[in-house]
Amino acid sequence: MSVLKTFLKDTVIYGLAIVVPKLINVLLVRLHTDVLPNEGYSENTEFYVVAAFFNVILTYGMETSFFRFFSKNKDKNSVLSTAMITIVATTFIFGILLFLFRVPISETLNINANFYSLLVGITLLDTLIVIPFAYLRVTGRPIKFASIKLINIFVIVLLNVLLLSTTYGSENLRALFNVENNVEYIFIANLIASAVVLVLVLPYFFKAKLNFDLKILKQLLNYGWPIMVAGLAFVINENLDKWLLPQTEGEFINGAYSACYKLAVFMTLFIQAFRMGAEPFFFNHSNKENATQTYATILKYFTIVGSLGLMIVIVYIDILQPFLIKKESYLLALDIVPIVLLANLCLGIYHNLSIWYKLTDRTRFGMYISLIGAAITIGFNVIFIPKIGFMACAYATLFAYGLMMLISYVLGRKYYPVPYNVNRIAIYLLISTALSFITYYHLDRNMLIGTVFLLLFVALVAFLERKELKQIVIKK
Repeated sequence: MSVLKTFLKDTVIYGLAIVVPKLINVLLVRLHTDVLPNEGYSENTEFYVVAAFFNVILTYGMETSFFRFFSKNKDKNSVLSTAMITIVATTFIFGILLFLFRVPISETLNINANFYSLLVGITLLDTLIVIPFAYLRVTGRPIKFASIKLINIFVIVLLNVLLLSTTYGSENLRALFNVENNVEYIFIANLIASAVVLVLVLPYFFKAKLNFDLKILKQLLNYGWPIMVAGLAFVINENLDKWLLPQTEGEFINGAYSACYKLAVFMTLFIQAFRMGAEPFFFNHSNKENATQTYATILKYFTIVGSLGLMIVIVYIDILQPFLIKKESYLLALDIVPIVLLANLCLGIYHNLSIWYKLTDRTRFGMYISLIGAAITIGFNVIFIPKIGFMACAYATLFAYGLMMLISYVLGRKYYPVPYNVNRIAIYLLISTALSFITYYHLDRNMLIGTVFLLLFVALVAFLERKELKQIVIKK
């Protein structure tokens, strides 16, 4: 249990580093939806959809590759130096190409020329900080990691408020930027914050002695390219809906859908926080005694916490929603929230299960699974958006992530068996889903009955896990 406590401690710190900044950033949704019309919020969403694609391409799986080979290679300096040099060099090359071909690329992506320049700047800066942040994580420096993340979000929030708020905004600061559209202020704030972070991590570029090892580079690339393809497939699964909706249903609908999608962010934040602590932990403990049993226990409690999160957000959605969205025009897509929450919980379970192909260096399987999910997302959206509108996007996400979860479990049993308590996991997942959906769709979001359901679920968990929970609490 001491290993689990170590994992929990690191995850909490990394969680704060990810959850607190992103939660604060999510609270900016209220500012953005208050200031921007639906169409403006749709433009904001489309900007970051393209940014997500660029980020995956420019990092080409190097972050996870770095974790893998830094943990297992005795010559850690060579791994760090090779990864750092490679990322800096390719970022420089990509940057030149993106700016040289800015006109055809921006026209193809249907992005305003000013937006495109900001997009490229943000993407390049965010790519350069990938290895320094990965180094902080893999060497167990969560406090430093968290501090920089918090500074980043502080700059973003401060600039958003000063540039957008009608109450606390600064006319003098706004006068520095010649913008025609308020949404551009959001991108400017992000660019400045990314530049600040790069300055803060600059010392880590000089941590390693320059030593470029071609053999290590080949290992990093061979391991990482399937992760890049899987990352592109993931971006499709996560963002294709927000790219297709403006073209089929219009910018107004996409703005509402994108804003309501943010209400599922509480599950997303939990998953991201978990991954930040889990990924280096899984690699560093792969050779430990009872490693597979530890992974099994972690997945069970991940499912418990995720199921609780699902129920809490759905039961108290009428309390949470006004904090993020006030304008009535944005609420027409509110019914997607339970479906998207469940989809993201399935995605979190998939990330847990995916440890088998990362530890066995079978990352191509991760690519194949993600491509299957992307194919489902594309096909379902193309076929059903014209028939049932934005609800098709939510269902497509759920089906894609659900199938990816099941495929990963089946393949993992063959290549890296982990003694998951499937019965318990299925019980928690099915019961929490059933109670949540009944509360939302059939009881008209009745908060009182939903609270009773939530307490019953907590009692069930406490009863079934009483022995293990007692050991975790009392064991030092």
